Amino acid sequence: MWVLVKTLEWATIRIEKGVKKPQRQMLKTPSANGIIERDETPMEKEIARLHRANFEFSDIFYFCRKGFEAIVEDEVTQRFSSEELLSWNLLTRTNVNFHYISLRLTIVWVIGVIVRYCFLLPLRFTLAAIGITSMIVGTTLVGQLPNSSLKNYLSEVVHLTCSRILVRALSGTIHYHNKENRPQKGGICVANHTSPIDAIILTNDGCYAMVGQVHGGLMGVIQRATVKACPHVWFERSEMKDRHLVTKRLREHVADKSKLPILIFPEGTCINNTSVMMFRKGSFEIGGTIYPVAIKYDPQFGDAFWNSSKYNIVSYLLRIMTSWAIVCNVWYLPPMIREKDEDAVQFANRVRSAIARQGGLTELPWDGGLKRAKVKDSFKEEQQKNYSKMLVRNGSVGSLSAGTESD
Repeated sequence: MWVLVKTLEWATIRIEKGVKKPQRQMLKTPSANGIIERDETPMEKEIARLHRANFEFSDIFYFCRKGFEAIVEDEVTQRFSSEELLSWNLLTRTNVNFHYISLRLTIVWVIGVIVRYCFLLPLRFTLAAIGITSMIVGTTLVGQLPNSSLKNYLSEVVHLTCSRILVRALSGTIHYHNKENRPQKGGICVANHTSPIDAIILTNDGCYAMVGQVHGGLMGVIQRATVKACPHVWFERSEMKDRHLVTKRLREHVADKSKLPILIFPEGTCINNTSVMMFRKGSFEIGGTIYPVAIKYDPQFGDAFWNSSKYNIVSYLLRIMTSWAIVCNVWYLPPMIREKDEDAVQFANRVRSAIARQGGLTELPWDGGLKRAKVKDSFKEEQQKNYSKMLVRNGSVGSLSAGTESD
C-alpha cells in the first residue's frame, strides 16, 4: 500500500510538471468548492439588507441570483456523480480529459492496467465467487437446523466469514473506530449510503439483519438462502408501498432483543462520498435505540460510489474490482434515543448531523430522490411561505415604527 501511495504521488508531480498553469490550477482545486463562489447568507438577512418592510422590486434580484447559481452549478445534482480528485490515481477516471504527459508516465499507466486487469481482476473474481457460493451453501445448511442458540451462532460465523472473503475480493482496507459503540441486538443501525458494498463493509465487523425489497436472479437466490439462517426482513414490491406494514414488521423485529440489529440506509439512494442528504423519517418512527455509523471512502485508491444512472450493477462491479483497492474509515457513534419533544423528522436530522460531522461530510437538506424525480411542490411552497412570513413580520415592524413616530 505504501508503494502504491508513493507511485500515485510521483504520477501527480509528473502531471503538474507536464501540464500548463491553468490545468495545474484545476487539478489543485477541489470540485467541492464549486465553479462559482456562493453567498451563503440566509434569505432573511439578504433581503433585510435591501429594505425593512413590505415588498420591493429589489427582492427580485435575490431570487434571480439564486436561480442563476442553481443553473450554473446546483448543490444537489453534483452529489450524484463521482467526486473529483485532487490528483490522478492512475485509474481511467480523472478530473481533466486524458492527454499525453510523458512516455514514462504512460508506461506506468499501461503497467497499472495490466496489473489490475490481468492479475488483480481474476484473483478478485475467484475470491468473490468463493464468498458468494459459501454464503449460499452455508446459510442453506444452517437454515435446516431448528431455532436455537447454536443455529444463531453458526449463522453469525457463516455471515462474518463470507463477508470477510468478499472484502478481500475488493482488496478492502477498512479502519473501524470506536468499536465500543457497535450496534447491539434489538437496535437499529443507520449509516450514510455511498455504494451497494456499504453492507459488506459493515458486516465485515459484525452481523446485521438486512432490510430491503425481494429481487430476482442471483440476488434473489442469496436473499432466499440467507433468510433461512438469519431473520432478514425482505419485502415484496407491493408491500414496500404499504408504509404501515413495513413499520409494523420492523417494530416487531426491534421488539425482540435477541434478534440482530437492523441495518438501514435512510437516504434511500447512493450519494457520492462528499455529503449526507435527507434521511427519510420512516426509519426513525419505529422506536428503539439508533446506532449511527459514518462511512467515508478514500477515493485515492478507487471510486466506491455507484452512479446507478450511468452504470448498471455489472459495470459498477467491474470498475470496483479493477480499482487499486477499497479503502475506507468506519466510525461507530454513540447510540441515540428520540427525545420526548422530538418528532421523527427532527430526530432524523439530529442523527444525520452527527454522521456528517464525524465523517467530514457536507450536510444537505435535499431528498436523494431528486436523482430521478423533480423537486416536490412542497419544497417550493416552503420557500414561498418563508418569504410571506418575512413580509408579514417586516410589515408589522414597519407599521409599529410608523405609529411610534406619529405618537
